[in-house]
Amino acid sequence: MAPETLNARQLLVMGVSGCGKSTLAARLAQGLGASLIEGDDHHPAANVDKMRRGIALEDADRLPWLGVLGALLAASTGPAVLTCSALKKSYRDRLRAAVPGLRIVFIELDLEEATRRLAARKDHFFNPRLVASQFMALESPVGEEGVFRVSAMLPQPEQARAVAHWLQSTAPTGAPLVFSPSELAFP
Repeated sequence: MAPETLNARQLLVMGVSGCGKSTLAARLAQGLGASLIEGDDHHPAANVDKMRRGIALEDADRLPWLGVLGALLAASTGPAVLTCSALKKSYRDRLRAAVPGLRIVFIELDLEEATRRLAARKDHFFNPRLVASQFMALESPVGEEGVFRVSAMLPQPEQARAVAHWLQSTAPTGAPLVFSPSELAFP
């Protein structure tokens, strides 16, 4: 996809649970002066209940939620950063249909580290027993157009700088630079 066809205003931060989507997305939203759409905040109560009980969501559970997220992102009047696991290509395609040229940051993490992180995480509805099901469902976006892969093992400031550099290097011709990578080095 040519830089001219990539969306310069909306960004999806995706990956399995525990990869650091919320933390990186918040840092990017701050650096971009963008609104943050936390995908987990928009799950219907039935989805949250299933995940709390350790029941993996099915496509029928996720599709209405993805529709809401796509609509929120498309309706944003300024730059916006969305967090969403977007594990399957069909889920990403649904979001891309709502926001053509959507840029995607894929935070890559292995099963062992995801399991460790989720075991230590408190105050979140996602049941750590579900982590293996996320890896089974994951269809890597590596190689898809408009996707940037970053390792979850990098320190957060380095992740943000790498994403900022990618966003700037793929910005449409003539588009103003929104920020410099050094501006994302805040703690």
